[in-house]
This record gives sequence, structure tokens and C-alpha cells, in this order.
Amino acid sequence: MSCPVRRTSEGQDSEQLGEEDGMLYGEYLMLDKILGAQRLLSEQNNQSVHDEHLFIVTHQAYELWFKQIIYELDSIRGIFSDVLEESQTLEILKRLNRVVLILKVLVDQVMILETMTPLDFMDFRCYLRPASGFQSLQFRLLENKLGVRQENRVKYNQNYSKVFGHDSQAISEIEKSEQQPSLTDLVQRWLERTPGLELEGFNFWGKYQKAVERLLQEQRTLAEQEASESLKRYKLNDLDKRREVYESIFSLEVHEALLARGERRFSHKALQGAIMITFYRDEPRFSQPHQILTLLMDIDSLITKWRYNHVLMVQRMIGSSQLGTGGSSGYQYLRSTLSDRYKVFVDLFNLSTFLIPRSYIPPLTTSMRSHLCNWAQPITT
Repeated sequence: MSCPVRRTSEGQDSEQLGEEDGMLYGEYLMLDKILGAQRLLSEQNNQSVHDEHLFIVTHQAYELWFKQIIYELDSIRGIFSDVLEESQTLEILKRLNRVVLILKVLVDQVMILETMTPLDFMDFRCYLRPASGFQSLQFRLLENKLGVRQENRVKYNQNYSKVFGHDSQAISEIEKSEQQPSLTDLVQRWLERTPGLELEGFNFWGKYQKAVERLLQEQRTLAEQEASESLKRYKLNDLDKRREVYESIFSLEVHEALLARGERRFSHKALQGAIMITFYRDEPRFSQPHQILTLLMDIDSLITKWRYNHVLMVQRMIGSSQLGTGGSSGYQYLRSTLSDRYKVFVDLFNLSTFLIPRSYIPPLTTSMRSHLCNWAQPITT
């Protein structure tokens, strides 16, 4: 497809490389609309406040980056929606990495806004009401598409759709984002298909349970040989606690109870897949899946860092007691969003809890290695 070019007054296509031909930079980017979108209310009220311009530009930049993140997430979700082939994981990695880099920009962007002092902000804050960052439709869509669940939001945040009033299009987009499979949902389905989890094949989970039992038993034997009674009790108590931790993943009933309480998000089978990928990440077939899991944690970490930087900035600008311009409790509300309930991939962060020394990791069988080279083949023991 050829690039669009201007036509000459005679109606003939002019050469693209001509001195005055072709679409101009500003036309392509529609800079007249972007650069003309900074409306300073303080200026309109004949009380111009210099830093209002910075405030508007910074938040407009946020919204543009939110749009790009959503664009990338939608494309990644589209790939995960189909049966994922190995050739597609590289594209997912590239796009997830792009999201990570954008989020790093957003985290650092807070520092630019912090060059504004609290008194500078106070000079134009009255013009914002009832506008608030809480009303950012794109950020709510971003959260929903990632997988932030309604029941995990803090109480005030659970009614977030009401702040859009009678904007039927915004409400429709929010409802659509809540109904469609989130990235978390799709990643779970992908993890549940991890090769090697099949009971009739390699049966990683069964082998892993036996390895954990052997590890704990050997450590108990060593603990009971301690000459110091206090040290012996300490080590035995620690082993009992570790056994409970492992039991929380080996027992489906305990896992389901943790899911019901919101302390876990992944299905039992998805968690098994994530653990297996983590153990065998040095295997060529699991290398890229492990990188995907790492980038998903990076996204969660960076959003948490962005929230944290935002909380500190709000406390610095309006203190800990003032209400937000949109009616929230301001600093107190924002601080409550820093908990694990807003981490959509919290189970990935907790994988290290269930690691065992490399020497105890069940070795891959010859047939399993062969299967990893060709997933279409059935696995034998």
C-alpha cells in the first residue's frame, strides 16, 4: 500500500520526495489538536497560574500512554485467546516488554509533577473540582483488562463506574472490559496447558510432592540430631510451618479456601504450571514462558510503584486529611490501593515460597525432553 501524498493543483500525484509534497509532520500527528488541548481555567478567570500548564500536560501524557498500554494489552489478549504456538511467544514478550518500559516512564513522570510545590498546586486546585484522576476511564479499563477483580477493590473503589455519571459510552466500555476475559484469565488457561502436568505422562506434580517430602524428611532428621534442645525445637517448629506452606498447594481443598478469601488468584492447575515453568526455566522450551511470567510480575511491580509514588505526591501536595477533588478520602484512599489485593499476578510473586534446592528438582525423563521438542507427541512415563 502506498503512502498518502498530496495532489498538485492539477490533480496529479506529486512525487513523494518533492520539496513541498507529501503529508507534513504536524498533519500526520494532528498536532493542532494535541497542542491546542491545554485549556488553563486559571487563565480564563484572569488569574493565570503557571503550574496549571504542567499539571494538564503531565496528565494528558499519562492518558496517551494509558491508551498505548491498552492497545498492547488488547493485542496480547488476542494472541492468548487462541491456542498459543511457540512462534507467538516472542511477539508476546516484545509487547509485554514495551508495556514494562512505558510503565517505567510513568513511574518517573511523577517526579516531573513534583517540581510543583503544594502552594503552586493550591493556586489552581479549586478549578479541578469535581474532576479527579479517579475518573480516568482508561486507567479503569487498564485495571480490568489486566484482571483487577471487583471484589478485591477497596470499598470506595468498588463503585468506580458511578463517577462517569450519564456517560453511556464510558459505562458500556467498563462493562465490556469486566465481561471479557482479562489477561490474568487468559494466562491461567495457558499455564493449565503446561506440558508435563499430565498424570498419565511425566506427572510433574506427583514427582514434586515426593521431592518435597524427601527434602522435609531429611531436614527433620538433621534437626533431631541437634545437640542444643532450643535450636532443635526451633528447627522442628520451622519445618512444621514449612510443611503447612507446602500443604497449602498440595491440598486442593486448602487452595480453594485461599482462593475464596482472595489470597490466591490462580487455579490449582495454573499454579502447578507456573511452578513447573519456574523449575525448568533453563530448558529451551520453558525459557520464553518463564520470561513472560517475569514480565507479568514487572508490570504488577511497576503499577504498584506508580501507585506508591502517586500516594507520596498526593500526601506532599494536600497532606493526609484533605478530601480528593473527586470526593474520595484522598491520601487515605490511595494508600489503601497499595495492598496485594490490587496485584493481579500475586501468585507469581509467591512462587519462591515453594521452591526447592536444584538437587531435589525431579529430572526430566528422556521421553519428556523429547515431548518438549514436539508438544504434539504424547508423553509416556
